[in-house]
Amino acid sequence: MAHHAPPHAPVYKRILVPIDFSDSSKKALLSSITLAKTFQAELILLYVVESAVYPADFGFGQVAVPAIEREMTERGEAELAKLVKQQIAGAVPARTIVCSGKPFLEIIKTTEEEKVDLIVIATHGHTGVEHILFGSNAEKVVRKAPCDVLVVR
Repeated sequence: MAHHAPPHAPVYKRILVPIDFSDSSKKALLSSITLAKTFQAELILLYVVESAVYPADFGFGQVAVPAIEREMTERGEAELAKLVKQQIAGAVPARTIVCSGKPFLEIIKTTEEEKVDLIVIATHGHTGVEHILFGSNAEKVVRKAPCDVLVVR
């Protein structure tokens, strides 16, 4: 008799991993690789270039902003490709997306557009004032995500 998963068991076919190149996001990537193998899922690595970091009054002038963003986008793409090669190494299907905006909004948007079943995200363990001011991306994602979220500590 064939063994079938119970009907309510989650099926994760597309797993989104937001990456900011921190150690904790790399830890989340490792967890997601294990999950992707288990569920025979595809991994989508997402890097968000935060566009709000360069207000024009920083003396960069308006002109520099798109250039900085483009440079960060290119660097992000290169770094993601390197991660895929080094960490995933063909173990599971994976692709990368780089976009710019507010991280948690872009994570939610990508989840909807790509029909993602699971988000694997790391918490940075920010505490105190920083946490009060910014909250955490992970926290906002957990609240707004249309799918399951695995938070890696």
